[in-house]
Amino acid sequence: MWGDISIAFLLAFVTAFVMTPYTIRLAKKVGAIDMPEKRRINEEPIPRLGGVAVIIGFLLSSIYLLIVMTLENTFNPFGEEQYLHKLIGILIAIIVLAVFCFIDDVKGLPAIVKLLGQTIAAVIVVSFGTQIDNVNIPFLEQTLNINNHVYIYILSVGWIIGITNAINLIDGLDGLSSGITLISCFSLIIVFTMNQSPIVAIILITALAGAIVGFMPYNFNPAKTFIGDTGAQFLGFSLAVISILGTAKTYTLLVLIAPLIILALPIADTLFAIVRRIIKGHSIKAIFSPDTGHLHHKLMKKGYTQKQAVLILYGISACFGMFAIILLESGIWKALSFALMIVAVIAIGYRDFVKNRNDDKK
Repeated sequence: MWGDISIAFLLAFVTAFVMTPYTIRLAKKVGAIDMPEKRRINEEPIPRLGGVAVIIGFLLSSIYLLIVMTLENTFNPFGEEQYLHKLIGILIAIIVLAVFCFIDDVKGLPAIVKLLGQTIAAVIVVSFGTQIDNVNIPFLEQTLNINNHVYIYILSVGWIIGITNAINLIDGLDGLSSGITLISCFSLIIVFTMNQSPIVAIILITALAGAIVGFMPYNFNPAKTFIGDTGAQFLGFSLAVISILGTAKTYTLLVLIAPLIILALPIADTLFAIVRRIIKGHSIKAIFSPDTGHLHHKLMKKGYTQKQAVLILYGISACFGMFAIILLESGIWKALSFALMIVAVIAIGYRDFVKNRNDDKK
């Protein structure tokens, strides 16, 4: 298994790294350029089609390896789980989502149209069988079966759309959405391995991580290219779908909670954004109105640089990922003690950190 995981990571990494310069030239040719404005952090025009390279790296690595594993009889796409059917649905959905996002990056689309594209992609995935349908409840020793297909669709489609937007909305600084997704990928790889999740989920999440690592040298501050809506939505969409695949064998409550904890930072940022925009705009329509109230905006308003803000959010995301891993492996008390230790250390060092930062400015 570890050989396959290594291949998935390295092939995706090399492909994304090699393809990114081509996407920069493509972005300039089709006019997919992020221009400086009030809400933007960049001070000069930046190409924004880097997500295309990430998608190509992910798909090439995943498809190649799953075909090879099928020929070696180490993966059976025709078995009871009907993985071939599910994977075809995921591929079609990625193409649909990528088309909507590509048009948005080049020409611009209204928020409602982008939501339509996300919904179509999510419905395709769920219709092809990738869905949440039952949960084993610890301590009660019983299984909650969701027999109503309407509930299954709402829960599964809502999860996919929610995570897609969570990653997309946090994409505001160089390397932020890609880095947080990468940390989430590594956390999920550990969780899936501990949980003995299906090999297909482990391969897909590893390929996603490899593609991100291949892209990040071009995206970290100062960025040569942005991942764009094409990439940010793909990252969130992939995390959502793969997390469902990864819990397909054992729907224990803790295993389902783990992705929620790992993605707690972008999820919380999105929920706060929704509430903030509704209160400010006095309308549900205000949800679609962009603002400068996200976590990364607040950090920069406090005087942190782009790199500092990104690294702070990386650290928070990594702590959530570690909390989920400890919770799954050792239980709630050890996880809580870890969280308390982290909070205590941050509280002790925070004042000196702020003081040193202010001194550097003088």
